[in-house]
Amino acid sequence: MGITALEKKQLNFIAEIKQKIRKAQYEAMQTVNVQLVCLYWEIGKAIAEKQQEGWGKAVVSTLSKELQKEFPGVGGFSVTNLWLMAQFYTEYHDVENLQPLVGEISWTKQIVILTRCKDNLERQFYIQATKKFGWTKNVLIHHIEGKSYEKYLLNQTNFEQTLPENIKSQAILAVKDEYTFDFLNLGEEHSENQLEIALVNNIRAFLLEMNFQFAFVGHQFQVQVDDKEYFIDLLLYHRQLQCLVAIDLKVGEFMPEHKGKMAFYLSILNDKVKLPNENDSIGIIICKEKNRTVVEYSLKTSNMPIGVATYTTTSKLPEKYQNVLPDSETIIKKLENYFEE
Repeated sequence: MGITALEKKQLNFIAEIKQKIRKAQYEAMQTVNVQLVCLYWEIGKAIAEKQQEGWGKAVVSTLSKELQKEFPGVGGFSVTNLWLMAQFYTEYHDVENLQPLVGEISWTKQIVILTRCKDNLERQFYIQATKKFGWTKNVLIHHIEGKSYEKYLLNQTNFEQTLPENIKSQAILAVKDEYTFDFLNLGEEHSENQLEIALVNNIRAFLLEMNFQFAFVGHQFQVQVDDKEYFIDLLLYHRQLQCLVAIDLKVGEFMPEHKGKMAFYLSILNDKVKLPNENDSIGIIICKEKNRTVVEYSLKTSNMPIGVATYTTTSKLPEKYQNVLPDSETIIKKLENYFEE
């Protein structure tokens, strides 16, 4: 027995009220968070100024005891946290790109970034990315440990030339320069099939390494042209970009002809698989090695959105990124492009 029109209207009305309450709760939580971080900023400023005047460290211990006595049940006033407040203010107050971002994310996430990142542009990247993409504390830590800042800045795609403005910046952030598949337990020598099967068998870890916005569609995904079948190694879907993402795995070095094969796959996906409301598909070629100059020239000649990345099966992070990062002005421009609304 179906519901009446009146009952349906009542259910919709109740759902709308629930949504308003949830929105108000979220906005209230955000307001409280901003006020809390601003309070910690002011406490940190006061402590830092007293230290500048020559006050000893013992005053912070005394302050901690007095605050916990005065405000029982209110956390955040431990000696360690008070010193973090002072460090937070000291390191951020005169940095033009960081000071306006003080209240953008929660105190817990600010401290993760403060203590794990030492470069101010790197800190800016993680604060803005955490706010824009809603990263949890654990996801944030995962990105920092995986050197997402360096890998995003150095990624090689042709998205600037091939994607529309409304998804270009987000797409650039969706592709890393190198992926760490240390969860696969693969030896140094392995086949493309072994790599693919290992990734599928560890799909949760794989998707976390790719980016939490990716969803798994299938592997050896079949597409057909006339009477001939073709198989895409891995097919993912990016929720925010609202597009299919084809992954082609290569256990050797990137070759220019790999780009042509990927462009072929993307054409078929756009014509035969993607839904009318979805954006055009993008491709990521993940290979064991690549020559950056070869990749650059290869991508210049493609009108399909393609990125080329490498992968490693060990947790050891390469030092190469420190040596090839662009200069500060270029990084600032990239950050502005990535995070502009």
